[in-house]
Parts: sequence; C-alpha cells; structure tokens
Amino acid sequence: MPIHIIGGGLAGSEAAWQAAALGVPVVLHEMRPVRATAVHKTDGLAELVCSNSFRGDKLDNAVGLLKEEMRRLGSVIMRAADLARVPAGAALAVDRERFSGEVTRLVGSHPLVTLVREEVPRMPSDLDGPLIIATGPLTSDSLSADIAAMVGRDHLYFYDAISPIVSADTIDMSKVFRASRWGRHLRGDGDAAGAVREAPLHVSGPACGIDDGEGDYLNCPFTAAEYATFYEALMAAEKAPLRELDDPRFFEGCLPIEVMASRGVDTLRFGPMKPVGLTNPLTGREAYAVVQLRQDNLAGDHFSLVGFQTQMKWGEQARVLRLIPGLENAEFVRYGMIHRNTYINGPTVLRDTWQVRGRDDLFFAGQISGVEGYVESAASGLIAGRNAAALVLGQVPRVPPRTTAIGALAYYVSHAEPKHYQPTNITFGIMPPLVPEGGRRVPRKKADRKAAHSARALAHLEAWMAVPHETAPR
Repeated sequence: MPIHIIGGGLAGSEAAWQAAALGVPVVLHEMRPVRATAVHKTDGLAELVCSNSFRGDKLDNAVGLLKEEMRRLGSVIMRAADLARVPAGAALAVDRERFSGEVTRLVGSHPLVTLVREEVPRMPSDLDGPLIIATGPLTSDSLSADIAAMVGRDHLYFYDAISPIVSADTIDMSKVFRASRWGRHLRGDGDAAGAVREAPLHVSGPACGIDDGEGDYLNCPFTAAEYATFYEALMAAEKAPLRELDDPRFFEGCLPIEVMASRGVDTLRFGPMKPVGLTNPLTGREAYAVVQLRQDNLAGDHFSLVGFQTQMKWGEQARVLRLIPGLENAEFVRYGMIHRNTYINGPTVLRDTWQVRGRDDLFFAGQISGVEGYVESAASGLIAGRNAAALVLGQVPRVPPRTTAIGALAYYVSHAEPKHYQPTNITFGIMPPLVPEGGRRVPRKKADRKAAHSARALAHLEAWMAVPHETAPR
C-alpha cells in the first residue's frame, strides 16, 4: 500500500524520504515541468524561490534547535542543506541550485520512491493508502477549491514576496564593504551535521533571512541624503497589482520593503537597512543606513538583497534599487516578486500528528498546513511522512513532546486560537516554559534560558526516539 504525496517541495520531499526510510513505498507527484509556476525556475525538488537562508543554525535560537532535531531524525532536507552550505555566519544559507539538486538526487534515487511528473488538479478519491497534501503556497485554483470545500470557510491566504538577486561582477566594490556586525566573523561551514552547536555570541534575525549577528555580507552604506532619495523613489514606485478580490494581507515576518516603508520614514532603518554594528572602514563610523548583500551560491557570483522582498514592478525595481550605493550598474539575475500564498486554518483542521481531524488517512504538510518558513515546512513533512508510514505499518501515529521544537510547532498549528490564526515560525515562545528540575532553578539570564530550552528539548527528543512505536488496535 503506497503513500501518495502531492507536491515535491521541501515538505513533500521530506515526507517522501521519511516514509521510504521506514520501508514504505511512496508515489511523489510533482507537477513541474508539466506545469510551471510564476516563481519556480527549474523542475528540481525542493527548489527555493525566496531567500537562500534557513536562518540561525545555533542552539541559542529556536530555529537552530529545530534544525538540530531534524538532523537527529534523519532529515533529507538538512542533509542536503549542510552539503550545499555557503558562508553566512551563524546562519545556514545554501547554494540554492546545489541544494535542490541534492534533494532531487537523494529522494529521486530512493528505491521506494516513485517520482511522477504530473499535475494533480483535484483531491484524489480512489486511493487505497494515506495521502499527504504538500502543495505549498502556490496550490492550483482547482485543488484549492477542493480543499476549501473540505475545510470550509477557514481556508485562508496571505501574500508572500521574494528578494532580488544581483550579479556579483556588477557590484561597485569601491563603494561597498565586507563586514559582519560588531566585527565578528564566524563562518558557517565548520560544524559536523550531527553535532550539538556551541552557542553563538548573538542571535539571528527574523523569517526572511535578516542576519542580526555574525555573517559574511557585502554592505552598501547610505548617507542621510542618499537614504532620503531612495525612500522617496521607493514610495513613488509603481507596484505589481494583487488579485482583485483579495485583501492585501501580508505575513508580518516577511513584509515587502514598500509596506514597511509606508509605516514611517525610518522603519527600514530599524529593519532590513539598520546600520547598527557595521563600521564602514572607509569612514570609521556607522552609515546612516545599510543594505546587506548575502552570497547566494557557492561560486559567489550571485548576491541577494537581504530582507528586500518587494512588490515593485520589475522596471521600477531596476530604477529604484540602482539608487543603492554600489548597485548603480547592477544587473539583476532575478527580480523580486510577490505571489499568493495559500494555507489552511490549522487549529480547525489538523491534529498535532498533521492528520486531518476526522480523516486519519489525510495529512497536510508544508506552508499550506499553516506554518511559515523553509525549516518549519520541512519539519511538518518529516512528521507527516513518519505518521503516514505508521498507518501503513499498523502503528499508532505520534509526535515528539511539546518540549521539543518540532513537537511545539505541531501543537501550535493544531491548538492555536483559530479566530485570528496566522502561520508562525518556530520560537521558544510557543514551547512550554522551563520548570525547576533536579533541584536546579530556572536560569535568570535570557541566553542561559535558551540554552536550557535546547538542552531539555534534545534530551526529551532522544528519550522519545528510544520508545518503540505502539501497534494500532485492530
């Protein structure tokens, strides 16, 4: 009895790998290249269409903990990401083509995975095994309609945006400087994939890859006058239209720069353009504002604009972004763009096993399930794939405890307040609070509490992994 998975993104690929690793055959349906999307460029599995950053990779932040848990659970996404790593300080960033190529090679060559290149336009009704829907944010209109009919009016959406990428040889290096915040340089390529990471000196930033700690970045410094000129051009730029019937609802963790700019003239200077901790060696002081560029591939010939996802039309992007010092003659490998992101209201639809309430054989995983972020999407696929395999093997589906990052994410998606539900990244805030254990008090310092959260999570995960699956009652 095979498991059918619709969607070959991060969640679908991870789910397929996990189920196959447990000895269960999988049919993975991916519509590309039979049908293209507005944002994908290849037919590879797990293609990254937004940032190339998987965010923080240390145990003093929740996403770093989540990645470590996934490594211990045999994640193919983390295996490929570690192989495709590019310098990004305390964050994990990847060469997007190599990353997708590794996932495609590993999943596609597994003897129990059958990769079928076809679109699945409607919910299948004639399967004899579990189904995982991992169609991502660009689920087709026809399949979305079927899903909406099943889950009811709580089928929601928000808009997501993509940052531009420029060619390295068109950056004016006489105007930019390479530096890490606060002068620290910690390259992200020295750890063994399964090792427990040491706590870094600072914590990485929010969902769209803004690095607030160590890093290998090019920095484009602005004077106050240059910033004012850039801000005025950005506010006047023509934006790409949204679908007529949709409200402009954006995910707060990944806002287009023009939406941030509309909230105040200095909003960008306290967000993706903050100059704090970046001393310009040409002047010996911090600039008025800074745009950071992050290496996007191993060759180092492409750089993405960090946190610069945008809704501007392509011609406007070329005009406005060339006002950034150092990018006056930049050639754009990829312009930024905006796309509709479809997701369900998880608390009304899902259990923490990622099964649909009232239908044991149907799972959702990835962004459509109501999570946000590459790592979170893959994590949901990891548990969905394992639990779909458990059904086939006659076992009881299960999820790691809430004290783990992966368990806390599953609990949030299935138990959050549904009325104002919005997809979330993993944070320590959705994990249960620390309690005194073994006569030890809860640490007072924030850094120590984060370390304690991670230590508890990994210990509880190891204990959970040691417990055999329970056989399902007949």
